[in-house]
Amino acid sequence: MRVPIAFVLGLAAAVVSASTPPAAGQQAPDRSKAPVPGDPPTLRLPPIEKRTLANGLPVWVVESREVPVVNLTLIVRAGAAADPAGRYGLASFTSAMLDEGAGSRGALELADAVEFLGASLSTSASTDSSTVRLHTPVSKLDDALPLFADVVLRPTFPASELERLRKERLTSLLQTRDNPSALASAAFSRVLYGPRHRYGTGTMGNEASNGEMSAADLRSFYTAHYQPRNSHLIIVGDVAAADVLARVERALGSWQDGAAVTRPALPEAAQHAARQIYLVDKPGAQQSQIRIGWIGVARSTQDYHVLEVLNTILGGSFTSRLNQNLRERNHYAYGAGSAFDMRAEAGPFVASAGVQTDKTVESLREFFNELNGMHQPVPEDELARARNLQALGFPASFETTAGIAGNLSELVVFHLPDSTFDDYVAKIQAVTSADVARAVKTYLQPDKFAVVVVGDLATIERPIREANLGPVRVLTVDDVLK
Repeated sequence: MRVPIAFVLGLAAAVVSASTPPAAGQQAPDRSKAPVPGDPPTLRLPPIEKRTLANGLPVWVVESREVPVVNLTLIVRAGAAADPAGRYGLASFTSAMLDEGAGSRGALELADAVEFLGASLSTSASTDSSTVRLHTPVSKLDDALPLFADVVLRPTFPASELERLRKERLTSLLQTRDNPSALASAAFSRVLYGPRHRYGTGTMGNEASNGEMSAADLRSFYTAHYQPRNSHLIIVGDVAAADVLARVERALGSWQDGAAVTRPALPEAAQHAARQIYLVDKPGAQQSQIRIGWIGVARSTQDYHVLEVLNTILGGSFTSRLNQNLRERNHYAYGAGSAFDMRAEAGPFVASAGVQTDKTVESLREFFNELNGMHQPVPEDELARARNLQALGFPASFETTAGIAGNLSELVVFHLPDSTFDDYVAKIQAVTSADVARAVKTYLQPDKFAVVVVGDLATIERPIREANLGPVRVLTVDDVLK
């Protein structure tokens, strides 16, 4: 397999990646100048060395010799989607506890040992996977690998750290109640998927589940999912494959599989059939947080590249229609955008912004003006700009060892073909106006979208009802978070 890891020198610095919209409430950088159209970037394609440890753990090694560092990313195919019913947040809690005590070291001792080496070690969990990452100078790899191995193979889940972390997580969940943006996102997930679908509750779970989880629950999840057969190791850096594999074999070779890995099947979520507006009260809020959309697509969709271009036009860049309307032209928001959150199963499509409270109805109208406007043919110059923003911005995600590993992780987690990155630029550049029109008709149906607004209902509820944008239902914070 070959992937576009190193690009022509200077190309990445000469273009701007515009795939991520500015966060609501934040100043966005000036990206009004699109890259100049031209031929797709020329790529150098260093190979991935694909190996397997004696215990069955797949290992990919990519040599990146520019800087004397190495990045190890262990991917475990178990994230929030693997949480059992009634234990939402278990994957996240388990991941967070891995480096709170491992092997013979407590949390502080482990952190001190990693810092002494000039390294970093982190753990995380997403919807579809959990990850342990080590970034270290190559000269310290032999000292850092045993620490990495302790976290992966020998977490201790100490009671004192579990209770400390539980309090932190409960505090964070409690703060969501006072954070209109977080509350709007939580409400949007809940109204799309409901409380019994895993996508309807955040990765961290809720207050009840976090309050009840025990060390035994975490160990059980760890034992069931953290196995070589359910994992994948990606190594990127200033290393030779044969040499680093021998070191990793010594560090992780004792890791063995347990019982067969099973995970709960996600039910199919029912799509919205008609527009519905949901209001959540946040008295005195200076902004109204708006989320509009419905259930989108999985990462496996054949329309991936078309949707990348479509979303760049709609809300995925600074020059997108939503941002130019709500921020630049009308000054209702600091930033507005949209995204298809593609997961192993169909994640949400959402258009979002934080807008002035006294411009809430006007903003909703402008959202729908732009969403409906996408059903008109896209001008060729706008389409070309969107294609080039995506294609010429592509190298930026491969500039670091962590970026390379992150991209390769997508192949692992979503079972994507080896040619995914090789084909990316050509497929983006091949998107036509007819492709976009077809995708808009399928994936953007504003008359069926859910609309969530979190704000001061004393100010915004009556105008929203009078605007007749759709049936209105008022939700409580508990409706959203419990």
